[in-house]
Amino acid sequence: MDIIGLVPSFGGMAWTIIAFIVAILVIVAVHEYGHYIVGRWSGIHAEVFSIGFGPVIWSRIDKRGTRWQLAALPFGGYVRFLGDSSAASGKDGALISQLSPEERRHTMHGAPLWARAATVAAGPAFNFIFAILVFAGFFLAYGVATDRPVVGALKPMPEATQSLQPGDLILAVDGQATPDLETYVAVGEKLPHQASFDYRIERAGVETTLTGPHPFPPIADAVQPRSAAMEAGIKVGDVVTTVDGTPVVAFQQLRDMVGESGGKTLHLQIWRDGTTIEADLTPRRADLPLEAGGFETRWLIGLSGGGGMFTPEIRTPGPWETLTLAVDRVWYIVKVSLASIWSMITGAISSCNMAGPIGMAEAMGDAARGGLEMFVQTLAMFSLGIGLMNLFPIPVLDGGHLVFHVWEAVTGKPPSDGAMRILMTTGLVLLLLLMVFAVTNDLFCP
Repeated sequence: MDIIGLVPSFGGMAWTIIAFIVAILVIVAVHEYGHYIVGRWSGIHAEVFSIGFGPVIWSRIDKRGTRWQLAALPFGGYVRFLGDSSAASGKDGALISQLSPEERRHTMHGAPLWARAATVAAGPAFNFIFAILVFAGFFLAYGVATDRPVVGALKPMPEATQSLQPGDLILAVDGQATPDLETYVAVGEKLPHQASFDYRIERAGVETTLTGPHPFPPIADAVQPRSAAMEAGIKVGDVVTTVDGTPVVAFQQLRDMVGESGGKTLHLQIWRDGTTIEADLTPRRADLPLEAGGFETRWLIGLSGGGGMFTPEIRTPGPWETLTLAVDRVWYIVKVSLASIWSMITGAISSCNMAGPIGMAEAMGDAARGGLEMFVQTLAMFSLGIGLMNLFPIPVLDGGHLVFHVWEAVTGKPPSDGAMRILMTTGLVLLLLLMVFAVTNDLFCP
């Protein structure tokens, strides 16, 4: 056996596992802290706040009597409140019966309905808040484009193809006026796939005409985790110059060629910092959401582009605009996720769109290799996914507990202990079946 040849694979696997564990720890800490802090504010005492399961590696007890601990198995966590029989928030009837009415008020099972419901809902809510804060941070750090088609920073391109300069105001492309950035994008997307166009610009107060490349050249603005492009080593900023020997001048042209491949392996020539790199990529089928609703099945290699040959002039959004943009981003992701789940249930799209823990680990590993920015954004996406999943009305999950609280609010009493045991067992079985299904997807889906 070639032991030395296994080292790169082992290194990649180790990096994937580390990235996945870090992601799980962050997401679980955010989720469980939501339960803990809202429970504390609501008068419910937390006995244990644990990151991980199994043997305890480190712990300390704070001034409120809560034990904070790290456990050996870093694949989850829990908050055990006073009166809980286990990490799953089962009821310790024997203990609760020995407590005074005042002490029972500080248990999860003896607190008012509003306090219990708020504590349960806080876990998923904090996952959503975390994602909103991450996206808001990126909007603040990188700004948003102004309304004018002004060249901000030029992206590296092959020599002798770029003639624009930072600060140029683009007045027209190929004879079509571009009074604002939105019109510039619309004009550029409809242009034919040719190598150069005339640009009428204003530079330092003087209008002039020059020749430049297609407004949206085949530049990799992002490389998606778990994609053919990521596996082939393509990096952000790479420019695809040919596909199977055919020159490529526009990102839409590249998208069309990949879409028409039928899954056949494509040979790409790529320009990177003045050198030419060759790569063979096999497109993969994927179901993508449409703006008008629904999905379309396409062949993809995992390159995101269409951002143009330059980054537009940017401005820093105000606090309210930043928050609004972040919330809009989260809301869009939630809508697409729910639509995807429903489409898988109805058979409209392939169930292979659901990834399990192996797929999540691979995605986090690829994101970590793509840099801190990609890792943090992927972390925010996963936080949203965990928060959304926990809201599903399945016993054992937070959504199931919220359904129990709704039942109590309507009927005036919680489900009986016997009914709770049956429902929790059923929920656990459903969750395990879902996990087996997801892992099967990871192992056998293309």
